[in-house]
Amino acid sequence: MKKRRVWLLTILFAAMVAISIITGGHSNPLQAASVGKDTLTMITSPDYPPYEFYDTKGGDRQIIGFDIDIANTLAKQLGFKLKVMESDFNGLIPALQANRADFVMAGMTPTPERKKNVDFSIIYYEAKDTIVALKGSNLKQPKDLSGKKVGVQLGTIQEQNAKKIAEKVTGVQLKQLNKVPEIIQEMKSGRIDAAIVEDTVAKGFAQANPDLEFNAIPSEEQSGSAIAFPKNSSLVEPFNKVLQQMKDKGELEKLATKWFSTNTTTAASSPPAKGGLNLDFTRIFPDIPFILKGIPVTLLFTLLSVFLGLIWGTVLSLLKIIGIKPLTWIANAYTSVFRGTPLLLQLALVYYAMPQLTGYDISALEAGVLTFTLNSGAYMSETIRGGIQAVDKGQAEAAMSMGVPYRLMMWDVILPQALKNILPALVNETIGLLKDSALVSTIGVVEILRSAQIVGANKYIYFEPLLFAGLIYYILVMGLTFGASALERRLRQSE
Repeated sequence: MKKRRVWLLTILFAAMVAISIITGGHSNPLQAASVGKDTLTMITSPDYPPYEFYDTKGGDRQIIGFDIDIANTLAKQLGFKLKVMESDFNGLIPALQANRADFVMAGMTPTPERKKNVDFSIIYYEAKDTIVALKGSNLKQPKDLSGKKVGVQLGTIQEQNAKKIAEKVTGVQLKQLNKVPEIIQEMKSGRIDAAIVEDTVAKGFAQANPDLEFNAIPSEEQSGSAIAFPKNSSLVEPFNKVLQQMKDKGELEKLATKWFSTNTTTAASSPPAKGGLNLDFTRIFPDIPFILKGIPVTLLFTLLSVFLGLIWGTVLSLLKIIGIKPLTWIANAYTSVFRGTPLLLQLALVYYAMPQLTGYDISALEAGVLTFTLNSGAYMSETIRGGIQAVDKGQAEAAMSMGVPYRLMMWDVILPQALKNILPALVNETIGLLKDSALVSTIGVVEILRSAQIVGANKYIYFEPLLFAGLIYYILVMGLTFGASALERRLRQSE
């Protein structure tokens, strides 16, 4: 029996080795060095074509680009599944520090300041900074920027290089904005004189806007894109091995040729209209389904926030009027904090701090709903409290004289009348939440505004997608207002 078992084990082991060889299990020695996880999360800012951007044709929501192709090659070579998240560029490093992602690919340049907080791979693509300006402005070199207003993207290497230029050239005024399309629009509007942008991105904007030109800034320092990791990450070494292999085999050069020589021409394929406001909505027609897909996300977010905020606001309002001083003090202090601090700050704290404090990896949508629930509850609590106190005291006294318990009296008698009285105020709060839902785009939720910004970044345009998004918001608000008016009329008829 023992010999038979030994033979069976030997045959099983030989079969496993044979299967491994046939399937290529040992074809790549890098796969033997495990990255420690089956799935790695990459976070990026997909508004920076051709590095990373959304494929918006036909309503698709797939992020593509130069960095994505490299990341997919890394995943294949190292044997892990790739998950892609998104955020604004200035939120990428905080996301790494909060352990929300395993690495960042977003055309990010290693700098001494960034290296203090994160680790970097070798540089996989070298780029140059350029001065983008209106044709005929004669702003071609850093010295020409003296006395000029210069736009830069917040948190980028271009911002840091612009600060160095401002130290050497007198009179340079910097204006930091979140996105490159915003910088270009500021320049076309005459609010700034020039912008410092990476050459591959500048090329796309110049092709889409014939009134722009760009000139490279001479630099002796090596500048380029690298992958960012959390401090002391074990991923740096295996990633560097694959990147070096891709360099040696010419694969990185082929990908650069694929994306930097062809993708930037897509924006120029339909030139902007001449004259007037230079608006041409035909340029966004193929991308309208993509923008429309943001409507369900916006409505889901708004309805959840309103429903949960109403419940939480009711609880807070009852704590304020229940007569128990400690509870009243806590409810008032809570309301004071959430009404006295910016909503965007609360959103950032919930999204980035919760994983560190609780260990729960909250999603961007969950963070948005939770933040808006906590915030709107604070505002609604005051509205509901006012509605409760506006109900005739005689009704409460009558209910108590009939022996109705306090809880049932509030639920069956007082709250229905209070909610009827404050319905217009609740509708206003809902409308406010619907419009403020655009704030969740800062943490990567692709709702209506974010969808429009993505289309604008891909097309190197600004007004058309934002105006279309504004139209969608207006239609939604009008529909909500009409529905609330109909409900109010019905409630009056039932009195």
